[in-house]
Amino acid sequence: MIRAYRPADLGALYDICLDTGDGGRGARHLFDDPRLLGHAYVGPYVAFEPDLAFVVEDDLGVCGYAVAASDSEAFEDRCDRDWWPDLRIRYPLGTNANRVVQQIHHPVRVDPFLVHDYPAHMHVNLLPRAKGKGFGRGLVRTVLERLEKGVHVHVRRHNTHALGFWEHVGFRVIDSADELVLGLRL
Repeated sequence: MIRAYRPADLGALYDICLDTGDGGRGARHLFDDPRLLGHAYVGPYVAFEPDLAFVVEDDLGVCGYAVAASDSEAFEDRCDRDWWPDLRIRYPLGTNANRVVQQIHHPVRVDPFLVHDYPAHMHVNLLPRAKGKGFGRGLVRTVLERLEKGVHVHVRRHNTHALGFWEHVGFRVIDSADELVLGLRL
């Protein structure tokens, strides 16, 4: 079942983020702090745009989610002002800082040309037990119903399953720099 996010779901979303955080594979082995990835890729979305956060729940509990930002530039500004500062203190930038800590200290800004046609962005993550049941497509459709213009997603090149999924739901490659950027105009 797909439903709206509830604050009690936060721990499950952080766990799903970590369990899918290496190109769809588990990433627990990559992080000393199991909450770090969720702080970067879940926390600000449910804090700032909870109306664009949805979960998949089965008999075993929450097993997937979609989160989105309707205006990527405004979302990044809000993160710079209200989200990243506390995390920068908690996760200092050192010589061995991983890519997520580096991102917290030096967030990449969305390309202004991209947001002209695709101002929103989203993330969808499903545990293996939720895949192949139409939940991913349902989550995307649920979020798209609440957006007004175009939306984009970033996919790592090696994550061929995610690339196939996004193309299957109508997204097309619009940029292929370090990561693939796929977009859908609404």
